[in-house]
Amino acid sequence: MSTHDMMEKEDIFSKVLRAGRRTYFFDVRSTKADDYYLTITESKKFTNDDGSFHYKKHKIYIYKEDFSEFKDILSEMTEYIVNEKGDEVISERHQKDFKKDYDSNDVETEDTVKSTESFTDIDFDDI
Repeated sequence: MSTHDMMEKEDIFSKVLRAGRRTYFFDVRSTKADDYYLTITESKKFTNDDGSFHYKKHKIYIYKEDFSEFKDILSEMTEYIVNEKGDEVISERHQKDFKKDYDSNDVETEDTVKSTESFTDIDFDDI
């Protein structure tokens, strides 16, 4: 077992958040110097055509020197979302009884095309 693998096994404190097909693992780990850092792992379940399944995992490491700014920005971003859109889930993927109202006047306009073109979906695998 490599030193990196041994270091990954040094779980000090852990919490799990299950969210549909995704599971988030929050783990406090120890460095070789016996200092602590945080890992956040997203694990997402995918089903293959044959019915078997596999998981894709993405992990980020957050070190103590970044905690304050990370916490501030995360708080600012989540508050912005709740202030702008409320905390009610309105996504068809996350709410089984979600019903979108379609208006016969709903037509794709240049503005809606521009707004979707300016967004780039980034996956941790892309980084």
